[in-house]
Amino acid sequence: MAGPKRTYDITALQRGLRLLHLFSESPRGLTAKQVAGLSRLPVSTVHRFLANLVTAGFLSCDSDGSYHLGIACFAIGQAAVGQLDIRRLSLPYLRELNQQTRETIHLTVRHGLSAVYVEKLDSPEPLRIHSRIGAAVPLYCTAVGKVMLAYMAPDECDRVLPQLELKRLTPNTVGNLQELKTELYRVRKNGYACDLEEHEMHIRCLAAPIWDHTGSVQSSVSITAPLVRMPVTRLRQLAPLVQTAGLQISRELGYQPSGNPAVRTLIGKSSTAEARRARVAL
Repeated sequence: MAGPKRTYDITALQRGLRLLHLFSESPRGLTAKQVAGLSRLPVSTVHRFLANLVTAGFLSCDSDGSYHLGIACFAIGQAAVGQLDIRRLSLPYLRELNQQTRETIHLTVRHGLSAVYVEKLDSPEPLRIHSRIGAAVPLYCTAVGKVMLAYMAPDECDRVLPQLELKRLTPNTVGNLQELKTELYRVRKNGYACDLEEHEMHIRCLAAPIWDHTGSVQSSVSITAPLVRMPVTRLRQLAPLVQTAGLQISRELGYQPSGNPAVRTLIGKSSTAEARRARVAL
């Protein structure tokens, strides 16, 4: 009989990593007292952890005693992003989509109840969208997140949806689970998701799923633009472009849409030809 699975938990290491996670959620920084309150550790213990993290470059401390993530975190984060296969494989298609639409293009991956930007190509237009690689956005009120929710396995979706904290970030944000389920049905029907000022006012977004080799959707590609450049008519016209990009990236990841003839037809098309038919003048 097999023995119990060995564990290698190192308490001090686990505590230090949890403290770093606290700073990832606090862009304005935290004082030692605030860290102690959030972590429920003694202030003396927190001070020792913070001092070691500062020495190693994972935290920095400013003159008023507030701590912030340090350059070592940035370096490791950039290295992790660079090692993501999906990012490397997606870049040619993201660049083409960026050139076709002249809008901001994002590549996102799911992390728990959030979607995280792992790549961004800026719009060449003077009026641009403010976002950054590494930022996390909610699943329920963003196009990139709704795509991931819509294509979850039913049992996983039933488990995840009740965990979502449906805060109304704008007047357009969904307010309850029934509204969200209706929206997810619409996403599956259309094959893409929209964010019509649901996460931020004056910002609209269009996203399509990316399937991996197992047929799972853990990432998405999107086009984001200011409201003034994204009326609903243009949003609908751009949908084939973002869908094509998502399907082509899926193919690079080993996705085989054998059970979906419509997807198989679309994924086999040249993205350049698709862009020529769907291109919309700014």
